[in-house]
Amino acid sequence: MIRHIYLIGYRGSGKTSVGKALASMLGWPVIDSDDRVELNAGRSIREIFEKDGESGFRALESEAILSLSSLSLPHILSLGGGAILRQENNEIIHQTGYAIWLKASALNLFSRINADNKTADRRPALTKLAGLDEINKILAIRSPIYESVSDYSVDTDNRATSEIAEEIFRWYTHQESKESR
Repeated sequence: MIRHIYLIGYRGSGKTSVGKALASMLGWPVIDSDDRVELNAGRSIREIFEKDGESGFRALESEAILSLSSLSLPHILSLGGGAILRQENNEIIHQTGYAIWLKASALNLFSRINADNKTADRRPALTKLAGLDEINKILAIRSPIYESVSDYSVDTDNRATSEIAEEIFRWYTHQESKESR
């Protein structure tokens, strides 16, 4: 059975960079679900939110996750931060792979997001709050969901991308060896 690795977590948690490093270690392709949504829609996430609202974006995101989950070879799939808000996505994740939660403190997330110019241009605000206040509010809502969906979690604060990827690699190979027995 094909078992993808789904990277979940708040924006800025390192899903894209860790995904690339982990894909290199496993020799697997890596796909970012936000990239797939934009490709399928022919618009940026910001434009989708402006025209169709968050519910329109979430519907497109669910379609992308369903499509990606059926890939015939294992992939590293970096999911958008809110992908876990829909139960249908969580069921797909559990049926087709492992969910790895990349955790980070609100302060580190704020710092990483502010350091990435593309994030502000590409992704809209999720509340009327600004910066750290928004992150704290969204994390309060999502953290229990991330925890319930994840098969494994990794703290990414003050750690190198390669170190995080190596930890996930070790966990994954251990899981696979247990299942093959």
